[in-house]
Amino acid sequence: MIKISYLSILLFFLTGISCFAQVAEISSPDGKLKLNIFSENGKALYNVSFQGKMMLEKSPLGLVTNESDFSKNLKFSDNKKDKVSKTYSNEKIKKSQVSYTANTLTVNFTNADNFNMGIEFQVSNNNVAFRYEIQPMKDRLSAVVQSEITGYRFPSQTTTFLSPMMKPMTGFARTAPSYESGYKVDTELGTKADYGYVFPGLFHVGNDGWILLSETGVNSLYCASHLDTTSEKSLYQVAYPNMAENNGFGSSGAAISLPGKTPWRTITIGDSLKPIVETTIPFDVVEPMYEPSQKYSFGKSTWSWILWQDNSMNYEDQSLFIDLASKLGYEYILIDALWDKNIGKERMKDLIQYAKSKNVGVLLWYNSNGAANDAPMGPRNKMSSSIERKKEMKWLKDIGVKGLKVDFFGGDKQETMRLYEDILSDANDFGLKIIFHGATLPRGWEVMYPNYAGSEAVLASEMLYFSEDVRKQEAFFAALHPFIRNTVGSMEFGGTFLNKYLTKSNKDKNKRHTTDSFQLATAVLFQNPVQMFAVMPNNLTDAPNFQLNFMKEIPTLWDETVFIDGYPGKYSIIARRHQNQWYVAGINAEKNIKKLKINLPMFAGKTVKLINDDAQGNSSEKEVKVNAKGELNVEIQPSGGFVLRN
Repeated sequence: MIKISYLSILLFFLTGISCFAQVAEISSPDGKLKLNIFSENGKALYNVSFQGKMMLEKSPLGLVTNESDFSKNLKFSDNKKDKVSKTYSNEKIKKSQVSYTANTLTVNFTNADNFNMGIEFQVSNNNVAFRYEIQPMKDRLSAVVQSEITGYRFPSQTTTFLSPMMKPMTGFARTAPSYESGYKVDTELGTKADYGYVFPGLFHVGNDGWILLSETGVNSLYCASHLDTTSEKSLYQVAYPNMAENNGFGSSGAAISLPGKTPWRTITIGDSLKPIVETTIPFDVVEPMYEPSQKYSFGKSTWSWILWQDNSMNYEDQSLFIDLASKLGYEYILIDALWDKNIGKERMKDLIQYAKSKNVGVLLWYNSNGAANDAPMGPRNKMSSSIERKKEMKWLKDIGVKGLKVDFFGGDKQETMRLYEDILSDANDFGLKIIFHGATLPRGWEVMYPNYAGSEAVLASEMLYFSEDVRKQEAFFAALHPFIRNTVGSMEFGGTFLNKYLTKSNKDKNKRHTTDSFQLATAVLFQNPVQMFAVMPNNLTDAPNFQLNFMKEIPTLWDETVFIDGYPGKYSIIARRHQNQWYVAGINAEKNIKKLKINLPMFAGKTVKLINDDAQGNSSEKEVKVNAKGELNVEIQPSGGFVLRN
């Protein structure tokens, strides 16, 4: 007969508790969002609930370095709680004045080698941000982070809204990946993509709410990452760059000095899409990396290349677009690829002086480098090395150039993140603002780099010119961007076409499938501090005056952004405020007329201007009265849109 003592039973339960223990917890200031940390069988895990509903089930934490493994055999050491509160201003993001308050938690674990890994959490209302910190490992003051096991385990009812990573070294002149894929929407959990999915990723947890995943704070000290599926259907994981990027050159991990910190992983959660659209978490947890060398200005730009293409890179055509910018009151003209060959540096000086006489600033296009891909357009090899870059930027400053659009980057490896930062930092020394094209997602860069002026990182307007399939899906993609890509960072789309046909002649081919009101609405829906609008010289005579007046007055800087209504890929209605003026814009991606009663407290009891379409898709402007409750009935035509403004 076996006798079991009370002491043995007690030891059994104590052992079980130590193997399966919740070690820390933290809630948002309003108490609705709660995060728990667990230490189980040598692993660190976390879960997240919102208003009592589990939104992320127990999910793995940890990373692996070339010196030591921080993904297993972990022991909980201690934790520390605190609070963070700050206010900041930034005119380049969706909200110019931000107050940020969060509860903080730092949890420390030791691994089998007795080395320490800390995980710092900041939990604000509707948001979680966290990052890892690795301490020195004996005499090791440097390490390479080879992989990360950070995961997100979703409830089974979740569906996904994700954009696949592009296959490295494919596409035009082997310039991929450049975050220019479409989206798979309302897709089953675990649906695989060959190369994973880009950040940000949106997830719909059935009736319980929405989750947006992204990362922020990526600079030259780390690689950028993305999402990937795992062998477990409900579990997604942080993945580092594919080795084939940059033509196979460079590490896919991150070389860090110790103590060293990773970028922030961010999670935004809400029971509606409002917190998703309005979140500022990508900017809340980062700080400026250097002081601006001057006060940078932003605004609207004309752009010949989008419809007139390469042949327009000549002195005469660019003069026409300088005149167009002047007549529209736009601050800039973008002179695109091949200007170095077709105009030349000497004549460019004269062109810039002509633009200056018209009160128009000049932005010039540059190829980022020649080593990572085969893009042939010039200027080439001026941005990829410090010596050449500084020589070129000194010349640019001397002749009065205001900024650069730098194109064709090689991927998400750390060496490419270093190139982004080097270009930005050097450009600041010479008073130049920078826009990135053919590029990765910006990750907090609006705050980190004062002269940063936006990125493409989206299936943008140029593909509307080149692809009938993309033209047919224009409304569908536009109804996604405010909820996914554009909510985490500035998006230089280069759209708002007033041409019925996307050609220089405005006839015969490339017919647009969206209405004029839709196009005007995207000028509000898509946010970027410098936006290249696709208004053409012919629009001065063939577009209605109310459309031209709207395109003259529309700002590119916003003081406030408010979600009104919508569903990703179906329709989207967003309000933005510039100073005292509100703009409300909506689009409809579905095949039927969308009839809605929308709540607009900013317009309650007021008469406002409405641009909308009739049943034939013709655009017009009129005045409408919003009732005292702020309610207004609107109809949005298929592939149509509307704009309201006071």
